[in-house]
Amino acid sequence: MKRQKRDRLERAHSKGYQAGILGHPKDLCPYKTTVDSRSQWLGGWREAMEDRAVTA
Repeated sequence: MKRQKRDRLERAHSKGYQAGILGHPKDLCPYKTTVDSRSQWLGGWREAMEDRAVTA
């Protein structure tokens, strides 16, 4: 059970990172109801924005 939850959060982070790399705004976060998933998605998005700023 814990592994499934961790995988779901890791996937949310990964999807957020992908959205950030592509330049999508954070308002497009698909996780509106689940706080943990939303925070993971936004964390991935912020990480991608930092990576884009470094490479730009």
